[in-house]
Amino acid sequence: MSASDLKPTGYYENARPDLVAALPRPLGRVLDVGCGHGAVGHGLRAAGASWLAGIEMQPSAAAVAERHYDELAVGAAETELDRLTPPFDTICCYDVLEHMGDPYTVLRRLLDVGSPGARLHVSVPNARHLSLVYDLVIRGTFGYKEWGHRDSTHLRWFTRRDIVNAVEAAGWTEARTSHPALRRAALLDRVSGGRTTEFLVGQWYVLATKPA
Repeated sequence: MSASDLKPTGYYENARPDLVAALPRPLGRVLDVGCGHGAVGHGLRAAGASWLAGIEMQPSAAAVAERHYDELAVGAAETELDRLTPPFDTICCYDVLEHMGDPYTVLRRLLDVGSPGARLHVSVPNARHLSLVYDLVIRGTFGYKEWGHRDSTHLRWFTRRDIVNAVEAAGWTEARTSHPALRRAALLDRVSGGRTTEFLVGQWYVLATKPA
């Protein structure tokens, strides 16, 4: 049984409409790295993507996603980028870098397949989240699970500073860093003047551009 067989229904079906909505327009030619079942691709197409390429590690998920993409490579991004047709104007890496053994090389290679002024949009779990601190200090466990913040298939962990540094070290220029809207913890964040933000958000989003 593979790791993908243990994932709950919907693991590969997250459409991430909030992230797609935040992408600068026009999208142009788009690369979706770690495309799952293609739900994000469907949203990208609806948002005006003129060409849509995807990469997906799991063959069963890629088979579902195929109908949404103009071209799709099955396998690891580290090896499959050469099978696609660059350049790309928009590159999406939504909850995928943390699954890679060498995301830093992938970020550099994505710069190479981006057009001048290309946009890179990244989403990663926040390694500084309070729940992890609690589990490590109080419960004495890292708390790996089969899905979610501490998915057992995560190989890399990033704080806000880590992911920004990784993106910039690869040659991209940070344009904007953001996070999902705080709900239950919004009051605490306001009372603290935003000083608790890095402990309360579950993910970090980075939008970066390729120097023209």
